[in-house]
Amino acid sequence: MDGLKTYEVRTYGCQMNVHDSERLSGLLEGAGYVRAAEGSDGDADVVVFNTCAVRENADNKLYGNLGRLAPMKTKRPGMQIAVGGCLAQKDRDTIVKRAPWVDVVFGTHNIGKLPVLLERARIQEEAQIEIAESLEAFPSTLPTRRESAYAAWVSISVGCNNTCTFCIVPALRGKEKDRRTGDILAEIEALVAEGVSEITLLGQNVNAYGSDIGDREAFSKLLRACGRIEGLERVRFTSPHPRDFTDDVIAAMAETPNVMPQLHMPMQSGSDTILKAMRRSYRQERFLGIIEKVRAAMPDAAISTDIIVGFPGETEEDFEQTMHAVREARFANAFTFQYSKRPGTPAAEMEGQIPKEVVQERYMRLSVLQEEISWEENKKQVGRTLEIMVAEGEGRKDGATHRLSGRAPDNRLVHFTKPDEDVRPGDVVTVEISYAAPHHLLAEGAPLAVRRTGAGDAWEKRNAAETAKPAGVMLGLPTVGAPAPLPAAAAPGCGCD
Repeated sequence: MDGLKTYEVRTYGCQMNVHDSERLSGLLEGAGYVRAAEGSDGDADVVVFNTCAVRENADNKLYGNLGRLAPMKTKRPGMQIAVGGCLAQKDRDTIVKRAPWVDVVFGTHNIGKLPVLLERARIQEEAQIEIAESLEAFPSTLPTRRESAYAAWVSISVGCNNTCTFCIVPALRGKEKDRRTGDILAEIEALVAEGVSEITLLGQNVNAYGSDIGDREAFSKLLRACGRIEGLERVRFTSPHPRDFTDDVIAAMAETPNVMPQLHMPMQSGSDTILKAMRRSYRQERFLGIIEKVRAAMPDAAISTDIIVGFPGETEEDFEQTMHAVREARFANAFTFQYSKRPGTPAAEMEGQIPKEVVQERYMRLSVLQEEISWEENKKQVGRTLEIMVAEGEGRKDGATHRLSGRAPDNRLVHFTKPDEDVRPGDVVTVEISYAAPHHLLAEGAPLAVRRTGAGDAWEKRNAAETAKPAGVMLGLPTVGAPAPLPAAAAPGCGCD
């Protein structure tokens, strides 16, 4: 490869795509590319789109972005554009037909082929389309460039065995495939050795882990095993499915100190009629029963959810059932979505599609209710003393307010007064909560304690390395890693769980 070539990866969709994008970055850096500067906006030698097929207008968004790159590519000889992810898996040949300036199209099952496909496209001077029908290599066996030195995704399964009528993910990601427990724990131990102190176990249906081997308690056993890893301070997971959320998982969460009191449990609807139409295998009573059990075992747990408003056939009575369930569950926050047709799903062809203005009005009513509940639940945190893991880049106003930001054990976002001593992302600060807003907490007094950590050391070491070499830094072992947890404002998943 002549000279220093740069790359940019643009990610859309759920955490699985975020996780895959770190692998794509690692693969490209392993092939000799270096990361383009922040804000390069397509001014790179290779631009990769890691796409999502969940929304109705996902393809319009992709082709609009590809169209903006076309003149840049004309002016920049040798520039290459690659499209991967769920939309690539679904549309295949269509992408090159609609955007003939694209060089590579690859799917969700063969992200490891990207560098080879780019080189083949360059040599043959024609587009390379390669969509594998089944997983070629588990993503966690590929190189990575992690975005965080102190927090990491760890993928435990890929694919999904559910058949929800609004979701296309099983068709694109395939049936669930579980990773060996020993491999998962080996990756976590390697990450902790690098300085990572928080991991998030990741899967399309994370608590169905073990279905490959017929062990219904495999996930709770995995949580307990994580509790025995020295130096691992925080364990989270996303996203579970109510159907598979069993009592042994609740017990493991409550009894394992480093498993955080946080649960994201997608409800989707509170109406039994709509849940049946969605092909969800639980009903409102079962869902609220799980929430009640979780709160009995972990009174301080923060529970969040996903809700779809305006699913085909939803009546006002159905919607009121969702409002009732939200009042009963008292979610810390909810990621609410207006139903949009997802091409290739049964729901897209259903009768009773709801007019957009009706969906919008219901969505606003639900949003107002959830905002009130989120604020009331956050006010209960005032006066509590919490350990906050310092985060990087989560407080947009921190510079002006002389504050820092981080996450409480239950994943609530906390802005706190900057201590006199130096603290780094990954360090832990003990604070007293003094004020609550609907989506964050404030600790306005001086911090009660500061604990410097190996995670903070890892952040400091990485920053020193990147100062010496601004791009292309591979973090740690070439076979492990994942990014920091998403901010609370971002949806934790594709809304399909």
